[in-house]
Amino acid sequence: MMGKGRILGGPSAFLFLLLLLLGDISAPSTMPHHLVLVPFVLQAETSEKICVHVRHLNESVTVSITLENLAETRTSHVVSKTNLFQCIPFRVPRLSNSPDASEATLTVEVEVKVGLLIAHEQKQVLVRNPESLVFVQTDKPIYKPGQEVRFRIMSVDKDFRPLNETFPLVYIQDPKRNRLLQWTNVEQTMGLVQLSFPLSSEPPQGTYKVVVQKASGNKVERLFEVKEYVLPKFEVLVKAPKEITFVAEELEVTVCGLYTYGKPVAGQVKARVCRKYNEHRGWRVYSSSGGGCHREASEGICEEFSGEANGHGCLSQVVKTNIFHLKREGYEMNLKVEGKITEEGTGVELTGTASTMIITTLSTITFENVDSYYKSGIPFTGQVKLLDAAKVPIANETIQIRVHLTGTSTNYVTDDQGRAHFSIDTDNFTAPELRIQATYKSNSACEQGWISPQHQSASHSAGRFYSPSQSYLHIERVPGTLSCGQTQTLRVHYILNSAVVKEQEMVFYYLVMAKGVIVRSGTHVLPVEHREGTAKGVFSLDLSVDMDTAPLARLLLYTILPSRELVAHSADFTVENCFTNKVNLWFSDAEGLPTSKTHLHLAASKGSLCAVHAVDKSVFLLKPEAEMSPKTVYDLLPVKDLRGYVYRHHYLLDPYPDRCTVRKNIVVEGISYRYESFQRSEGDAYDILKDFGLKVFTSTKIQKPNLCREEIPVYATAGLQVQTLGRRLGAPGIPAREAARTERQQETVRSYFPETWLWNTWIVNGESQGEIDIPVTIPDTITEWKAGAFCLSPDVGFGLAQTASLRAFQPFFLDMTMPYSVVRGEAFTLKATVFTYMQRCVRVSISLAPSAEFVASPVEKEEESYCLCANERKTVSWTVTPKSLGEINFTASAEALNSEQLCGNEIVETLHKGQKDTVIKSLLVKPEGVERDVVFNNLLCAVEKPKSSQPVSLKLPGNVVEGSARASFCVLGDILGSAIENLHQLLQMPYGCGEQNMALFAPNIYILEYLNKTEQLTEEVKSKALGYLVAGYQRQLNYKHSDGSYSTFGQDNRSPGNTWLTAFTLKSFSRARPYIFVEEKHVQDAQAYLAARQRENGCFRSIGTLWNNALKGGVDDEISLSAYITAALLESHLPLDHPTVRNALFCLETAAAQAKEIHVYSLALLAYSFALAGKEEQRQKMLQLLHEEAVQEEDGSLHWQRPGKKEVDKHLSFFGPPRAPSAEVEMTAYVLLSYLTKQPAPSHQELGTATRVVKWLSRQQNPTGGFSSTQDTVVALQALSLYGALTYSKSSTGPEVTLSSTGGVLRQFHVDSTNRLLLQCQALPRVPGDYVSTATGEGCVHVQTTLKYNVQPHQEEAPFMLEVHTVPETCAGPKAHKTFDVAINVSYTGNRLASNMAIVDVKMLSGFVPVKPSVKQLESHNLVQRTEVSTSHVLLYLEKVTNMTQSYTFTVEQDVPVQNLKPAVARVYDYYETDDGADAEYSAPCSTAETKQGNA
Repeated sequence: MMGKGRILGGPSAFLFLLLLLLGDISAPSTMPHHLVLVPFVLQAETSEKICVHVRHLNESVTVSITLENLAETRTSHVVSKTNLFQCIPFRVPRLSNSPDASEATLTVEVEVKVGLLIAHEQKQVLVRNPESLVFVQTDKPIYKPGQEVRFRIMSVDKDFRPLNETFPLVYIQDPKRNRLLQWTNVEQTMGLVQLSFPLSSEPPQGTYKVVVQKASGNKVERLFEVKEYVLPKFEVLVKAPKEITFVAEELEVTVCGLYTYGKPVAGQVKARVCRKYNEHRGWRVYSSSGGGCHREASEGICEEFSGEANGHGCLSQVVKTNIFHLKREGYEMNLKVEGKITEEGTGVELTGTASTMIITTLSTITFENVDSYYKSGIPFTGQVKLLDAAKVPIANETIQIRVHLTGTSTNYVTDDQGRAHFSIDTDNFTAPELRIQATYKSNSACEQGWISPQHQSASHSAGRFYSPSQSYLHIERVPGTLSCGQTQTLRVHYILNSAVVKEQEMVFYYLVMAKGVIVRSGTHVLPVEHREGTAKGVFSLDLSVDMDTAPLARLLLYTILPSRELVAHSADFTVENCFTNKVNLWFSDAEGLPTSKTHLHLAASKGSLCAVHAVDKSVFLLKPEAEMSPKTVYDLLPVKDLRGYVYRHHYLLDPYPDRCTVRKNIVVEGISYRYESFQRSEGDAYDILKDFGLKVFTSTKIQKPNLCREEIPVYATAGLQVQTLGRRLGAPGIPAREAARTERQQETVRSYFPETWLWNTWIVNGESQGEIDIPVTIPDTITEWKAGAFCLSPDVGFGLAQTASLRAFQPFFLDMTMPYSVVRGEAFTLKATVFTYMQRCVRVSISLAPSAEFVASPVEKEEESYCLCANERKTVSWTVTPKSLGEINFTASAEALNSEQLCGNEIVETLHKGQKDTVIKSLLVKPEGVERDVVFNNLLCAVEKPKSSQPVSLKLPGNVVEGSARASFCVLGDILGSAIENLHQLLQMPYGCGEQNMALFAPNIYILEYLNKTEQLTEEVKSKALGYLVAGYQRQLNYKHSDGSYSTFGQDNRSPGNTWLTAFTLKSFSRARPYIFVEEKHVQDAQAYLAARQRENGCFRSIGTLWNNALKGGVDDEISLSAYITAALLESHLPLDHPTVRNALFCLETAAAQAKEIHVYSLALLAYSFALAGKEEQRQKMLQLLHEEAVQEEDGSLHWQRPGKKEVDKHLSFFGPPRAPSAEVEMTAYVLLSYLTKQPAPSHQELGTATRVVKWLSRQQNPTGGFSSTQDTVVALQALSLYGALTYSKSSTGPEVTLSSTGGVLRQFHVDSTNRLLLQCQALPRVPGDYVSTATGEGCVHVQTTLKYNVQPHQEEAPFMLEVHTVPETCAGPKAHKTFDVAINVSYTGNRLASNMAIVDVKMLSGFVPVKPSVKQLESHNLVQRTEVSTSHVLLYLEKVTNMTQSYTFTVEQDVPVQNLKPAVARVYDYYETDDGADAEYSAPCSTAETKQGNA
């Protein structure tokens, strides 16, 4: 009966009757119908639009709109027309400028006044200040250590027009949240600014940020990664499908080998594909021994294949899957693929893996473009999409759609995109919910042990739409994305109840909203024809599409019935992300030869500023989401779509109505009915407007009745459906979720990141077309380059070009394989390999240019030409024996020949470009033995005498390696000239720890201060020094601890923070602040750490290791450390009355009372600290005591040495007195600083004493201007720079220096103010030999003679015992030629209990390279603080060496075969006393056999 009653009576007729009885439709209104629509998010300082609609006027009406009682926002309109629809501008004032007040919830008040009647309503809206759209673009998403990060900051308004902003702060933040670099008050030009900064050589790896802080306080961030891959020679990439279905019959597997520079590997490939048993399904084969006889078979089913790699370094195979029983249960649901490549020639084997998931879901259906509500009488439309397991659309298949309400099913066939469009007739549908289900194939269960196929169906629910008059509108959806510039015709369905609508003509009103703003409005007048109680039909609307409607055009269409019911519908249309500035970018040629010239063409609106970049295609593939695209630009918009009164964290929902409609029993023709039970899933006009993002002020009927909650007995249910539904899942327009399935992403780790090619800006100032032509040179890399550009125009706005491609193509190319270096007397095989990218055969000749510097003989008989066909390579080898020392260049060429000779059966192709490829590579040929250097430094001053001369006699020891000696003579007008020239290499030692890093960092500060004071600073020197400071600052943060301290190897190491190093870092960071950015936090943290280590007596506790224990002989650690820290605090500009400084000076003054018992080193530090503090009396007292300890040389120079030091007989030393120990240079430099730091200035007498000290110090310099270790270099350069600034004289004339030998004058050097920083050098023709340098004229000049030679290593009187050998030691086993271990035994045999920190430097045998993981593993040893691997050396940093032997082993492998292998040398030396060291030789296991074979 229920069903019959529902069909006969029909809710449509009943509802109309019910509402007539209740008087809801025909009740007359004294007020006109009004409707005011306000976007619930308003932007300040912008003319937003508010739409006002008033109808059925009998007299004038005043409509007033006010925002939060702000008089300036009040808008009043007097309406006298019968019917008015108008969208009027409404301007909102700016909120406060503070970031917290950039958004505020305010109240909009709408008042409608007709005579004495007033309708008044208030609702909340969100007002937000305008915010610029800022995009940060980096040239790459991933960087390697040491690379330069380049980035741009672009600013536009919401209409994409450029804004010239000033950003208060821009900074770089590392993964540890340290600020590495910052810029303040960064100004843009035409909406753009470009910045860059260099990464240090050892930055923390991880995610970095570019942070841009706006004037509003809001921040914009851009992330990038810094990664370093410890790579082997090549990597193995295994390619297999991410997924296959269990019914797949084949699986394609590819294994490729690529060198780290991108070229293919030649060698043997092995691949293994396995499906393992599932432990949880009872198929596990157990064995008590854990192994078993058939262990491999027990693990699962495997298939193997092998073969030679092709020209691309790959081997591919299609594997039949039937062997893996994909349809059976009991196995894991994936296939494991392992690929191995054994490199041809070396036997090096590497492995790569991949995994393929086996899936049982064969097809998936999803609903698309389906409404959330249905409207009775209007077709319910949408589409379904059918995909297979690989997400590929399935075409020409039948999908069945079942309507649950009627129980009927209809079949639809999918198109080429796997889509099927459906339409369901909803005439007479009255149920609260319409449920439909789409099915492709039914699922059937298989018998046990077999996998059942799965076909995922989809379902969708749509609630009934409420209309008291059963009148509806429906806008048809348009699939796909609308293009800018087009006009889209839309179809609108309507049903109007003739009992309510009597007019023959209806007016429909529409709004278009985009980016949260009303952009269009209008009306459509439609003649209507009434038939059978309804006016029903379809009409068309035209929607013009442009940038103002992107990215989403939302159309609202409504009409108001005479009964005051508002009938509405909305629809969304995706619009292309387009811009008004049309930018095009293209290359003249689609491909070109490396190093060749081409042109990049750029077209944009005239006057545009365009930013262009071009990078390797692989960079694009790394993180495509990081690239600038129309989507990323549109994603900057703060509002793209307003829905549901929710914006970010703001919820502006209207209060639920307090009034409710009482449920009543109604009797019609003797049948009792209850009031309609409206469902939660049911929609109404209010939902449409709310979803559209509009606040509604109206007298029209837009909501379904709010029924009161009291229970009413149900006497009959004829014609009404009684059913309760919960809230439907899913947002409007979004289909129900299908069964969850984890999406597995295949990860590809890329290791080769080429440099960015183009990163420039140009202004398009061409003629009418606005086009410019940019000449460019294609880089050497053979790859595909991707270029992009965006442009900014004040008139037209932003534009973005589509990516342009250029393939750097060479028909074939040549590569040479040779060792990095060899020792004289060794021979090696030079290989020249030609690779081809062509698909047809060419005939090439391969040649090596002859040279007097080496002898080359072909390994095989040379041919005039060789065939090179598709995916092939050809290698020609020569045995090369170098004949001279130093760098030797090798030039190899491959040339395509025009030949009629066939390659097999194929005709040879004639090339028109790229016929020849030439490669030049250099090889370093070193002498045997260990290098030694001797430096003669002198200061020549022709002041008292007309000339000043200095003879130098260069002699060689008896054990010198023949031909290894070379010497040079250099002249400098400035005592710091050599250091300025060699800022990057002041120390002839590694710098892999915190102290060494600061030793390279600090001298840059002193050099900059000196050159600034003397007005000699050039842009070149400044740029170089600042670059080293920035990199050094970044590196030093690696060694910081969480408590603010610093240690030699950082917090990850086992040692605590070091008090002394923290003070060194503090003073260096403080003095660097005028030149580079140093985050204040790091300075404050270091100060706090030092203050916490201060005792009650003002002295400082020593925490951490004082590495240089050579100073401990008589040095009171507490006094010297306290003096050092006090000096550091004063140098970091802390005032004298600062508590830490005041207490520290008290400690020093107490110690100075017993000054006669204090060590010379401590006295020097005390004198310097008192000088900085301006305590002249104590300074003089310390200097007097130091003067008594001074050592005066024959030439009048002064220095200080450790008490009790044994005198060295100058005649026993081959070159006179040896270079002074590091500690003596350091203490002498502190004395010099004490003389020069007198306030306000040192006296003439003190400058005279300082000159004598400088004379001695300058003689201790190494060839690059530094000294022997870290602290002596830092303190001595600080002292020399201060002396140089105090004694600098800007004279136009300068001295002449004449270099003579027994054969006469060799060269004359002139030094004046224009070239005093220029390093002028001359190679000396004969060693041994006698030379004389003579200075005449005004002023002083610094001369330096450097002698270098090699000697055979020996262990005599060395403070270390070092022994190095290989494992195996003899040529045993098949792999001894290719790979073996290097074993090191080291102990300390000197006078102290232990050495300082020591460095073990192992040079590689020619043609061998270290296996990096085996070296890295040594860091697990307690005493190994750090390891480093360079091109031909392995370095071990040892905390200390005692008399207990320490043993270390690492592995090396052959890179290039070398014959007649000479021994290699290892050295261990004290880090602070670098002359304390020992050398040892080691030979390759097979070197003797190879040598005999070569001699035979």
